[in-house]
Amino acid sequence: MPHFQIKLLEGKSKEQKQRLAEEVVKAAQKVIGYGDESYSVTIEDFSWDEWKNNIYPQEIDGRKDILYKKPGYNV
Repeated sequence: MPHFQIKLLEGKSKEQKQRLAEEVVKAAQKVIGYGDESYSVTIEDFSWDEWKNNIYPQEIDGRKDILYKKPGYNV
């Protein structure tokens, strides 16, 4: 059962987050299958300070072994 954890810089509306979750599920269904009922999505907001001090070093740079899309920026 796929579960997606999305981390964003703060500032996106609930509507944008809902649409993002829906589009991620649609894309995943096209690639790996499963019905809509199999998916779950969480979306967390972070400040820029949290991003540069925690998220980027720990979740992005620190997990290169499972990072399938690298960002085009460095912090």
